[in-house]
Amino acid sequence: MALHLHECGFPIAAVYDRLPEAAAGVARATGARRTERLADVTPNADIILTIVSDDDAMREIFASSGDSLLTGAQGKLFVNCATITPSVHAEVERLANAAGADAIEACMASSIDQARSGTLYLMIGGKRPAFERARPVLEALSSSVRYIGSAGKAAQVKALVNMVMNVNTAGLAEGLGLGEALGLDLDMLRDVFAQTGAASRVLQTDGGDMQNRDHATYFSAAHAAKDSRIATALADDVDLVLPLAEAAAAQYESMVMLGLGDLDKSGVAELTFASRRANKSSARST
Repeated sequence: MALHLHECGFPIAAVYDRLPEAAAGVARATGARRTERLADVTPNADIILTIVSDDDAMREIFASSGDSLLTGAQGKLFVNCATITPSVHAEVERLANAAGADAIEACMASSIDQARSGTLYLMIGGKRPAFERARPVLEALSSSVRYIGSAGKAAQVKALVNMVMNVNTAGLAEGLGLGEALGLDLDMLRDVFAQTGAASRVLQTDGGDMQNRDHATYFSAAHAAKDSRIATALADDVDLVLPLAEAAAAQYESMVMLGLGDLDKSGVAELTFASRRANKSSARST
């Protein structure tokens, strides 16, 4: 995202990453200052984009004391892109407002390639004036920007997007795994799926990878497990039972337990193809 914004003519003032070598590479490519402390990021920029892995990481970078992005935050705007619990996005907005800053969530329904090319699909939550202030940056990063509503609302939508995607992925892995067990030609089966009610975006992106065991990571199984549980927790909050979402979450959690959490979510097929070792390990553990 930083590289793309730089190519679009936006000045990249500072960059921070827990992995110093990652930050150094971006700094070299964009002319940005590589900082070793969060507190050195915010004073150097007007708009600060953040991407972290989970709720704890989000709370850590917006801590009320110590090294924090809230240092020097008066008048600044935070654009937070992480897939985390919706209430944490709302919490961060409150913390930012208390420090004299604005914050929005910019939830991404896309992956690494789209971030690099500026073709993300972005769902925005937060105060509309803050969204309008960030719009030029958001439009440069995306092929489509949709304002959803107040803080946490875009994160709710993103949780549902990922819930449905993860259910679709787990279901496709079962269909292809059963097809293999029945001795069906999987090229033929995927083609039939594509022409019928079994068609899906996941079939396009993950079907061949499942068949060929190519699980290079774009969206990891560990993140699929985390995001599935964000959705099931939202369902618990409204006393709704979601059997398919629960089952999909359990599959991705099994991958993590089997040491497969760093594989792409397409790796869930390792649990559903009878010829594969993880399937046998999963069967023994249940």
